[in-house]
Amino acid sequence: MKAAELSRIGPAEEVVICREIPDAPPPGKGEASIELIACSINPADILGIEGNYAAVPPVPSPLGIEGAGRVTAVGSGVKDLAVGDLVMSLHRANWSQSLTVPTAALVKLPPEIDPEQAAMMKVNAATALLMLKSYVTLKPGDWVMQNAGNSGVGTDVIKLARKRGLNTVSVVRRHELIKPLHDMGANVVVLEGPDLAARVSAATNGADIMLGLDAVAGTAVNDMAACLAEGGIIVNYGLLSGVPCTLDAHQVVFRDITLTGFWLAKLMRGMQPKQIRDMYAELGGYFIDGTLKVAVEARYGLDDIQKAMAHAKREGRNGKVLLRPNG
Repeated sequence: MKAAELSRIGPAEEVVICREIPDAPPPGKGEASIELIACSINPADILGIEGNYAAVPPVPSPLGIEGAGRVTAVGSGVKDLAVGDLVMSLHRANWSQSLTVPTAALVKLPPEIDPEQAAMMKVNAATALLMLKSYVTLKPGDWVMQNAGNSGVGTDVIKLARKRGLNTVSVVRRHELIKPLHDMGANVVVLEGPDLAARVSAATNGADIMLGLDAVAGTAVNDMAACLAEGGIIVNYGLLSGVPCTLDAHQVVFRDITLTGFWLAKLMRGMQPKQIRDMYAELGGYFIDGTLKVAVEARYGLDDIQKAMAHAKREGRNGKVLLRPNG
């Protein structure tokens, strides 16, 4: 069978290769085999491949944080999965035609969910949901601020916040992004730049914003802090600027602004299996009822993995790049 493999640390479009490897073994006790239908390519995948993530993968190694597929066989003692079930994989090496893994690494999905959407549910949607729930107790009518509002997580934040009755301020870099975010339910969309705090205050009628979600780092953190109410919390989950977070003493000492970090992989290691399944059941419902839907710009087979990597790295895409391991 075919699978993607990391040959060395370096540019993703050069170092990820498609290899023929032995077929996945039959499932043993407590295991299941799946055939992968769709896998997404995430920024975290590329950061790891290029040596810029917290956890750098060994070389050589299989790849792929996200994937969804169908169960093709189950081992002895397996009662909660059956052949034909649609599943999302929590395994972290999904860019393959098939896998055999413990059933604890699989989340059974409703049969009506789109497998491609399910292949994009593990990371971005969970990140958006947990950040909205875990740091500040928000009630309908409250405000949340974020930068990188047009990103995968950013658009999920807008949609989930609207579902929960929350208002959003989204900061973007380009004027042409404003209308699409308004159309999907964003309350306020502003361009980054000078006088951000004054413009946000004017647009929200001086609302107290207690939660800020930062994907940029660098000076964007301090810009966000100036927009938050006293005692507000900034959750940093990305490094799009490539430089460390900047938060000056005035915001920390005199305005009691807190900066904390979010890493989904670490948070999920502390969750019980039922908590994980309940979270994805909630998110699955949002994909089924249309609250969440992710645009797909392109699909590639594993034979074209390097073209897929190059496409996933392009700026200004209008959707995710997916792998279709089995065609």
